[in-house]
Amino acid sequence: MLEKFLQEIGLSEKEAALYLALVQVDNASVIELSKKTSINRSTVYVVLEALMKKGLATEVPIGKKVHYQAEAPERLSTFIERQKVMLEEHSKRLSDIIPQVKGLQREQGARPVVKYFEGREAALNSNLDFFNSEDKEGIGFFLFNRDLIEEVFSQKEIEDIQKIRPGRSIKGQSLYVGRTTLQSNEMTERKKIDGDKYPVLCDVSIYEDRIQFVTLGKKISSVFIQSKDVAETLKSLFRLAFDNLSVGK
Repeated sequence: MLEKFLQEIGLSEKEAALYLALVQVDNASVIELSKKTSINRSTVYVVLEALMKKGLATEVPIGKKVHYQAEAPERLSTFIERQKVMLEEHSKRLSDIIPQVKGLQREQGARPVVKYFEGREAALNSNLDFFNSEDKEGIGFFLFNRDLIEEVFSQKEIEDIQKIRPGRSIKGQSLYVGRTTLQSNEMTERKKIDGDKYPVLCDVSIYEDRIQFVTLGKKISSVFIQSKDVAETLKSLFRLAFDNLSVGK
């Protein structure tokens, strides 16, 4: 239990084992610690160095030899506070780091990310989570069957999803089929297509480097793809259809 707790607050498995071994004695040599923990001597030196940097162990001169002892258990509170401060600092820097990491992905031709989910709740959550918290402005592209959406989701659930884009100033272009005619507004330009001639059996969303397909038949499922190349290709196909379709057809 103690060893597991120490690992949960940030110590490695070997650091936790050595710290607990030191707590049980006044002081100990590297050889003694190696025997007590079954960690080889060369590794014990490395782990002790790490514990000292964390403020949890210290060197003790015994004659001409160097032994080690554990700092008081109260030092664990100090260690946790330092961890909290570091996490807060990392959290502040994260907004600057994420775009840099994304830039590296683009430069290296990142491998597409593909995720698959089953069930109505998963489909609803994927729709709600499709836009990242940092997303703002831009334009999304959407292809959907309004009738099928209304069969699967409640009016409130549909409204909750529809609130996301306007709240982040993300405009949209939509192609849709359905009995009802949906009017365009300042946020979304909509064009209706002939569902008999061009059946639409799933909901498709494209934004930045992300694509989402949600099947709305008897077996509801969601497929999420993150790939700049795939997204840009699908955007081109969407624009081709959208630009060559008259409003109201």
